[in-house]
Amino acid sequence: MRQSSGDLIVHLLRPRSGATREVGAMSDSHSPPSKRHEAAAPDAGAVALLSKPVRLGGPQADSRWAAPRSCIRPRTLIFALLVTELLGACGGGGGTSQSSSNQPVSSGSSPNPVPTISALSPSCAPAGEQFVDSVDSQLTVVGSNFVAGSVVRWNGSDRPTTSNGSINGLTAQISASDIAAAGTAAVTVFNPAPGGGSSSPLTFTITTGAVDPQSIAVDPAGKFAYVMNGGCTGGVGGYVSMYTINPTTGALASIGPPVTTYDFGSFPGSVTVAPSGKFVYVTNSGDIWVPDNGSVAMYAIDATTGALTSTGTINGNCPGLCLPSSVVVDPSGKFAYVASGVGSYGNFPYTVGMYTINATTGALTSIGTIAAGTDPVSVAVDPSGKFVYVTNSGSNDVSMYTIDATTGSLTPIGTIAAGTTPVSVAVDPAGKFAYVTNSGSNDVSMYTINSTTGSLTLIGMIAARLSPTSIALHPSGSFAYVTNSGSNDVSVYSISSTGNLTLIATIGT
Repeated sequence: MRQSSGDLIVHLLRPRSGATREVGAMSDSHSPPSKRHEAAAPDAGAVALLSKPVRLGGPQADSRWAAPRSCIRPRTLIFALLVTELLGACGGGGGTSQSSSNQPVSSGSSPNPVPTISALSPSCAPAGEQFVDSVDSQLTVVGSNFVAGSVVRWNGSDRPTTSNGSINGLTAQISASDIAAAGTAAVTVFNPAPGGGSSSPLTFTITTGAVDPQSIAVDPAGKFAYVMNGGCTGGVGGYVSMYTINPTTGALASIGPPVTTYDFGSFPGSVTVAPSGKFVYVTNSGDIWVPDNGSVAMYAIDATTGALTSTGTINGNCPGLCLPSSVVVDPSGKFAYVASGVGSYGNFPYTVGMYTINATTGALTSIGTIAAGTDPVSVAVDPSGKFVYVTNSGSNDVSMYTIDATTGSLTPIGTIAAGTTPVSVAVDPAGKFAYVTNSGSNDVSMYTINSTTGSLTLIGMIAARLSPTSIALHPSGSFAYVTNSGSNDVSVYSISSTGNLTLIATIGT
């Protein structure tokens, strides 16, 4: 039986009651990290697996907010491997010991065992990428019975292999040519004589493009579209796919291999394009266990081709930027706002991050944070650039703010109730109405906006289908579209002069 989106969000974003988390110190650099996983500070035996959690199962088709991925959190994986190691030490699991240099070794003069591999991190990568894991072309292989001479093989050919410092983990260097074309590769581990032998293979997939699309944005000129993708299982998996838009047919054509978001562990958020059409911003929420792994990635748009060039990241720096979920740019293009703290279960602040934007480079500079409700998910700015609205999925309300036109700072003007588990918020092009999808109560809240104060007034609720997650408004202000992740369809509404929605169609996806 399918759970409601509200229940799923809780399971996805919140740890079990009483759970605690450790936070490693992360760099606050504004440049793309080459090896951000080295900046965390867990013990050496866990570092690679903390930075490259392994998610089981295929990509989810539902929204980031509607359905949790089936995943093994880093600590869960480490615990499982610790159990394997302990069983081996007791003669029950065939585990191997490790030397002080963290290299696995066989015991005494006994023959080497046949290795077994259980997971690859990442499990796939888009064709044409420079790096298999977005940062350094290192493939992590998890398994058992590895020895000092274990070597990872890619389609039967040896690849440079080292112990990655974790229990039962190897790291193999994979070249750009290995992932140049779409297809599959058989990954095995070979142990040398005496004894030894080759493991059964696991399949690594080189995809035609990025996988697990979550969010889409179109540039103001209607020339280019950008899709935020969750990416492959494990590793640094987030990517942005880039497309040109045919002005006659609206068809999308790929610009080239997707660009990385430097996301750890496939935790995508949202993508937005600045009103200038010059910059793109992406949120990576990060793991609730390691919230400093979250980030906001920044890109410049090539005005001719639409291709993106990374201009840096703002890395998680709790209690500043923690688990960012959504980013929006005000109409002037001077300020950006990031909803942050979703899923922190109260261990970190729920806030809206405020940033100024460099008009030349698009770089974001923090000007502070302001409190939001519980689990802020989506943030929107009205067309006049005077007000900001944030949905708080945990406290079932919407936070309202005014914008200082000079500094970009926000001032709270209160909250207003929404339905159960509000997710997405949108403001109509005239700035008269606001709408919120409530994934837990399967409806849409409708509000009028006070043009002077920015305060919202509820004018009613209208039913949606199952687990409504996202809402988009037509530029004419005449229609609204709501995605329903639970029923796999889209509700189409007309918008009256008073702001009320009327259902006119339901379209399957």
